[in-house]
Amino acid sequence: MDAQGRDGVQGTPRPSQHGRRLLMAVPFAIIAAVTAVDVSVPPEVHLGPFLVAAPAVTASFAGPRMTAFVGAVAVLAQVLVAGVRTSVIDLNHMYQIATLVLISVIVTFFARLREREENKVTRLRTIAEAAQNVVQRPLPRRAGPLRIASAYLAAEEEAQMGGDLYAATRTAEGTRLLIGDARGKGFDAINEASLVLGAFRVAAGRERGLPELVGLLEAGVGAAEAPEDTPREDSAREAFVTALVMDIPDDTPVLHLVNCGHTSPLLLRDGRVVTLDARDPSPPLGMTDLLSREATVETFPFGEGDVLLLCTDGVVEARDGSRAFYPLAERLATWAGEDAETLLDRLRDDLRAYVGGHLGDDAAIVVVERRAPAG
Repeated sequence: MDAQGRDGVQGTPRPSQHGRRLLMAVPFAIIAAVTAVDVSVPPEVHLGPFLVAAPAVTASFAGPRMTAFVGAVAVLAQVLVAGVRTSVIDLNHMYQIATLVLISVIVTFFARLREREENKVTRLRTIAEAAQNVVQRPLPRRAGPLRIASAYLAAEEEAQMGGDLYAATRTAEGTRLLIGDARGKGFDAINEASLVLGAFRVAAGRERGLPELVGLLEAGVGAAEAPEDTPREDSAREAFVTALVMDIPDDTPVLHLVNCGHTSPLLLRDGRVVTLDARDPSPPLGMTDLLSREATVETFPFGEGDVLLLCTDGVVEARDGSRAFYPLAERLATWAGEDAETLLDRLRDDLRAYVGGHLGDDAAIVVVERRAPAG
């Protein structure tokens, strides 16, 4: 899978075929061990009740059919022990056999419930992944002279998408990029992210300047959820999205940027890391009506061989066990000379190791490398 296909945190992996065979050996080993010991101990010692462990263990990882089969084998083993030691119709052994049958039926029922719930979760995960692919589409790996690699790292283990977002589209003169972070978490943040992404995809490919595009993105934030009688200023405080919107021309070694309250991009050039701080940033989307003038476009050099890193707060605010922030600029300088996809892989692995495998917030990362134009 490419970098985009490895974005999110994956679901809990199922055991391999070899691992499942090893698991299936456990209940039969329990039955064999209990049976062998039970027939050899003194008559006053009864180990038959331990046979209930076999179907109980099986129910934790296998389906109802296998659980019922293991339960039946355990019952036959108990009958064998009864016949060897005294008699099947011995009162003590009859109670043991009846109890084992009852418990096997119960754990088989719960295995069926567990299997049904797992199937529901699988279907929901499939739907969520399909929705993610519609809302948060993978970025193109090539766009004119640019090479692009992207990753989405979800903070919640089973989540595939949160409020972080990115998108790219081709224009007549180059490539237009967006990265953003919706306020808050959960469905509200996802809703805001989807609104911004939808507005960008509709408007970004048309011939309009960045200030006008930012105005259109601003108009979409919160539009679907604010009641009609909600004052605009209250809605703005409730819903906003920090964002970077930029144009990268194919034929000119520059990038044009509007920063709407977002984390500044980092430029890797000749082994040095330069922070592209906006001199006149705009408020986040959803709050730009607090500013009477239109957004300011700022231009930075971006030539052949340069690498641009765009990310959200989940990267720069990541902390290790000592609560120290992730040293993004220092790490980036050590990976000078790497191509976009390799740099992304290094950053993603290093970030996860730094936080011990669990991010405190979703993180979106986009790496853009400018190469020589084809031909």
